[in-house]
Amino acid sequence: MTTTSRPQTLSTSRPTRRQWVALGVLALTALLLSLDVSVLYLALPELSADLGATTTQQLWMLDIYSFVLAGFLVTMGALGDRIGRKRLLLIGAVAFGVASAAAAYASSPGQLIFWRAMLGIAGATLMPSTMGLIRTIFTDEKAMMTAIGVWYSCFMGGMAVGPLVGGVLLQHFWWGSAFLLGVPFMLLLVVVGRRVLPESDRHAGAPVDVVSSVLSLAAILPVIYGFKEIARGGDTTTALLTMSVGCALGLVFVRRQRRIANPLVDLTLFRSRAFSTALAVMLVGGVVMAGVSFLSSQWLQLVAGLDPLGAGLTMLPANIALLVGASSSARIAHRLGTARTMATGLLVCAAGLALYTQVGPAQGLGLLVFGMCLTSFGIMLPSTLTMGVMMQSAPPERAGSVASMSETSGEFGIAVGIAGLGSLATFVYRDQLAPYAAAHGGSAAAAPLDSLAGAVRTATALPAEAARGLVTAAQEAFTASLAVVSGVGAALFVACAVIALRVLRSR
Repeated sequence: MTTTSRPQTLSTSRPTRRQWVALGVLALTALLLSLDVSVLYLALPELSADLGATTTQQLWMLDIYSFVLAGFLVTMGALGDRIGRKRLLLIGAVAFGVASAAAAYASSPGQLIFWRAMLGIAGATLMPSTMGLIRTIFTDEKAMMTAIGVWYSCFMGGMAVGPLVGGVLLQHFWWGSAFLLGVPFMLLLVVVGRRVLPESDRHAGAPVDVVSSVLSLAAILPVIYGFKEIARGGDTTTALLTMSVGCALGLVFVRRQRRIANPLVDLTLFRSRAFSTALAVMLVGGVVMAGVSFLSSQWLQLVAGLDPLGAGLTMLPANIALLVGASSSARIAHRLGTARTMATGLLVCAAGLALYTQVGPAQGLGLLVFGMCLTSFGIMLPSTLTMGVMMQSAPPERAGSVASMSETSGEFGIAVGIAGLGSLATFVYRDQLAPYAAAHGGSAAAAPLDSLAGAVRTATALPAEAARGLVTAAQEAFTASLAVVSGVGAALFVACAVIALRVLRSR
């Protein structure tokens, strides 16, 4: 049974000024969500040094946001259907602003990780609500597609200007300013959004399955924790046992989705090969790009020696290439077809990552920047087409479920990329630096072996010659880890290109 509240109708045959103002509010929200992630990449070295964070804690600081957000996206989307998307959006905006302010003044790694998790929960209320409200505001198909394009461009624009904004903030303020950036955005959303945003229809159907939501998180978190423990050299037996528990809970989650009437994830959608392929490409793209972006931003500051502003300016060409790819993908697909366009973009990504593997600790800045431009441009070709493929592969009544799954896949890919590939990089770094640790045993070797940032901090207390030796060895080890992760990413992209050509060739 479906009941409908009285929505504030804004739709006409021609969009009004009020509608465009409402879109501007929603687009700024998308801008902030992407800006928040890319800004933190540059802030990580400074905040890690200030809080004394280990490599594992650094990974948690980065990926807990996307990880928790991915876990709650589908749940929050269903909740918005029940209580109204405008109401959920405004509640989430207040929560996001409070969590941002608290994160800015965190005094320990644990506190920062906690508030990043709270930001993830709040962010999960914002993403599906903004897209749902766009559909409520713009009923005309052409206007709606234009609005979605504006929203997506702002989301990509946040990724593009994030490094530059972060560089400016960190050049003049402390690392907490990267989090305080979200407070005025959320205040604007609450004040203006209350006046111009309409309320969506409320559907009083089956309640949100809380058990499924809990099971999804309980299945994913132990697996990621196990990866981290193995990477940092923890108890392997405990890590494998924890991962096994997560996998077992994952099976329970899947069985429950098949049995209940209102599943969080509609498993029947995966019967479509096109749908599954598009979703897999989106997931792999998120995994690889998050992992290499995390490492390359660290390389620019800790190996190339750039300050935050310099690193942000260096990353700007790649982010411009990202916007160019997003805006040109549709035109390229019109000429080449969906399958060839997606495969071409994935192969361009693989070529860019191949350049990453040739970067050396003492040279290669230009090579890395060119590789970043190739990967940024290439990844946008499949990324902007996967949603269309998924929508066409599913019945119209499943459009909302498809959108939630798409957003969940992308965010979960970011979390897994930072956790999985970040853990792989840590493993390679420790292995490459092991000879140094063996030659300089004792507690003095613990910090350098833990992270490159730890090696740089340790070097400040050593004589000049010993400091140079330590930093050089650590930089070489870190560059080797970047090469390994990039090589793995290139192989994954080539495999995805072949699969996309085979499965989607009829499109």
